[in-house]
Amino acid sequence: MSPSRTAAPGGVRRAHAGDHGGVHCSELRTAISARVDDERPPPGVGEAVLDAHLRDCAECRSWSERARRLRILAAGLDLD
Repeated sequence: MSPSRTAAPGGVRRAHAGDHGGVHCSELRTAISARVDDERPPPGVGEAVLDAHLRDCAECRSWSERARRLRILAAGLDLD
């Protein structure tokens, strides 16, 4: 059993909050950041895994939206 999972009664493995398909929120937030910046996601984090996690994790959906908004705001800055 991986450290990010615990056994529920009856020996069934149950994911902790922030764990989706064996990938933790911190790893997925790296992929979210890459998506927002139009970059390639990190190895092992495919689009389907990321999309499924975003459907299931309100914290990461919120983080993703904040990252997207920050990108839009930063693009509007005149730094010259």
